[in-house]
Amino acid sequence: MTTRLQPSRRLVLAGLGAAGLLAAHRRPARAAGLDTINIDFATYNPVSLLLKDKGWLEEEFKADGIAIRWVQSLGSNKALEFLNAGSLHFGSSAGAAALVSRINGNPVRSIYVYSRPEWTALVTRADTGIKTPADLKGRRVAVTRGTDPHIFLIRALAEAGLKETDVQLVLLQHGDGKAALLRGDVDAWAGLDPIMAGAEVADGAVLFFRKPEWNTYGVLNTPEAFASENPQIVSRVLGVYEKARQYAIANPAELAASLVAVAKLPDPVIARQLERTDLSSSRIGAAQKETILGAGLALQAAGVVKPEVDVKATVDGLIDERFNLAAR
Repeated sequence: MTTRLQPSRRLVLAGLGAAGLLAAHRRPARAAGLDTINIDFATYNPVSLLLKDKGWLEEEFKADGIAIRWVQSLGSNKALEFLNAGSLHFGSSAGAAALVSRINGNPVRSIYVYSRPEWTALVTRADTGIKTPADLKGRRVAVTRGTDPHIFLIRALAEAGLKETDVQLVLLQHGDGKAALLRGDVDAWAGLDPIMAGAEVADGAVLFFRKPEWNTYGVLNTPEAFASENPQIVSRVLGVYEKARQYAIANPAELAASLVAVAKLPDPVIARQLERTDLSSSRIGAAQKETILGAGLALQAAGVVKPEVDVKATVDGLIDERFNLAAR
């Protein structure tokens, strides 16, 4: 089992060396008054799990007297809420979810790409008769508001000529959405891996609508003020993140084991998620802007984003390329 676009081991080791040199050049960089870095881990961000297991961030900041506090995010919405509340310095989300959060007043900056996944699709059971998004009219659909699956659902409905009000939304966190679908409490679910892969592989759920190009990138976010006040800290964190991403590509079995341990799902389910997860690039820039802008404009056309919002300007304000020296 491998992730897509796996580079040679020699290139990976060379990249690890480069990441180490970058970290060395950044040291020392303790911010005044900063004694703890709060960072999330999430099953939809496999690199974060490996990074947590390895303890590399703890090693990086030990000499500075800065502790690392890990907080689990159960969805983009939770990560972005934690960032807005000041309880996280670094949080994982989908790019489009970060955009909507910024439109709604959360001053986050997206600074790094941890994956390019196909992590969401519309899911149903084999007995519902649902074949297309148009079949969702009047049906009960489980969704986690403020996440990429929610945005994916809105776009799918709009393409079918429907609005959110044409379906009965049941607002649940991702795991509860899957459970509701399997129990028959809802007819469909806007799914998220690895929970979606579990429903597909272990429970026979049907991914009836897929569009990989609508899945916006997995991005690491930080509050705008924190990035401005602590640029060296941010660079050091991303340097270590980069080390973990490259290690994940070179050691897929360890990556899978980290994911199995946290998600508590069988190996075949995790393998299905990782088949749909591209870890080959972490630089943030034009490609992410294009994809996230497409999602934002689609949401505006669907009436979810107000017409007076300058979506392009908001995307430009969201994507922060200052720290790409730490990425590849």
